[in-house]
Amino acid sequence: MAFVAVAEERSFTRAAAKLGTSQSALSHTVRRLETHLGVRLLMRTTRSVAPTEAGERLFETLRPAFGEIDATLAGLGELRDKPAGTIRITTPQHAAETVLWPAIAKVARDYPDIKVELSIDSAFVDLVTERFDAGVRLGEQVAKDMIAVRIGPDLRMAAVAAPSYFAAHAKPKSPQDLTHHTCINLRMSTLGGLYPWEFEKDGREVNVRVEGQFVFNEVRMILKAATAGLGIAYLPDDHVKPLIAEGQLVRVLSEWCPPFPGYHLYYPSRRQLSPAFALLIDALRYRKRRDA
Repeated sequence: MAFVAVAEERSFTRAAAKLGTSQSALSHTVRRLETHLGVRLLMRTTRSVAPTEAGERLFETLRPAFGEIDATLAGLGELRDKPAGTIRITTPQHAAETVLWPAIAKVARDYPDIKVELSIDSAFVDLVTERFDAGVRLGEQVAKDMIAVRIGPDLRMAAVAAPSYFAAHAKPKSPQDLTHHTCINLRMSTLGGLYPWEFEKDGREVNVRVEGQFVFNEVRMILKAATAGLGIAYLPDDHVKPLIAEGQLVRVLSEWCPPFPGYHLYYPSRRQLSPAFALLIDALRYRKRRDA
């Protein structure tokens, strides 16, 4: 466990804090392991720590094994009167705020022995090797070998700008018109590229690469720039509906923005569901009558 913690954190200091021990004790433990195995596992410098070839092989074997151990220990919660254990979920910020949190807050109040860790990250991660119980992504992004549970309604994108922007620029009538406008770009955290604006109408799909003065990797800054009249933004419509209602933003190209599958919770098909995890899945499961 000491070695895995250091290999994951790439730092004795951070690993010691994670395990609740001292840096010197952790270093001594890892050295004893290396002596016992007769091979060096970690390359240490004054600035960094990284696994050697042997260390990388051991790390890739141990990390999923510890994940299985955690799942087995969590399964012992079946012997308790009430569901208990820790559930780790990787999720984008938007899903965490709009879908996960309302359900998790209620479960936490009703079942105080259940602990939930949310890792806010838009990048795709390997659930098994990173020791997550589940992830949240849009339905169309979930891998086929995963079990997916719908936890949110369909979503729509919205192209919006401030009234002051459209006072100086004609409203676009088609996605291609956006190439003549100042647009606010989103930098994708997964691959680092700019998000291509995707539109569809009557089965015809159009992707547009837009240009503008600003690029952000965070929605709140995009909204600030849009409401300031600095360009057209393209975001999920639940981000902009309140601002449209208040008159701060105006929507365009709505006929080019059909609904698409919303958020799904996904997890490996071979995963044994603990009572706590099964309870959370049921609390998150999307039911249309909620919106009725």
